Amino acid sequence: MSALPLTPSQTVGPFLHIALSWEDGPFVVPEGTAGAIWLRGRILDGAGDPVPDGLVETWQADADGGLDHMVDAPDDRATDSFRGFGRCPTGPRGDWAMLTRKPGAVPGTDGQPQAPYVDVSVFARGLLNRLVTRIYFADETDANRVDPVLRSVPERRRHTVLAEPTGDGYHLDIRLQGEHETVFFAV
Repeated sequence: MSALPLTPSQTVGPFLHIALSWEDGPFVVPEGTAGAIWLRGRILDGAGDPVPDGLVETWQADADGGLDHMVDAPDDRATDSFRGFGRCPTGPRGDWAMLTRKPGAVPGTDGQPQAPYVDVSVFARGLLNRLVTRIYFADETDANRVDPVLRSVPERRRHTVLAEPTGDGYHLDIRLQGEHETVFFAV
């Protein structure tokens, strides 16, 4: 009896949005929250074309660097109105947006503070698994300079994870492949 070869894993999609998104998924904080910012971007493929049927998930610390884990007791949670998690399907132009608060610094494994960042997972058709990256903030120059994870990224590619300030928050496009491919992390 001969062994059969492995077959490829099932890819994500094509009906990714069904049952994975919900109405207030993009609202990590409620509208009207003081200090809230919009974190926006687009998902683009290797040709620079938008990916209209993707999904972006974010996890982050609150403004004080506190993490809101599902396993925490309610009294341990950072705030009642801050969820720490968001999920947004991409629109026709590959666009997504999360209303959130800018995170604070979180201690790294060595106890040293990390630069403020947002963890991001990207789901899209054609991917065998989700892609994971971080969004850092371009105006956190001093903190970014010493962040151990960001420092592990070759300097010429760091811009792919730096969100630029806008009038009401920050913007970063995530490119799935190609010359300007976003840096993704193995987790």
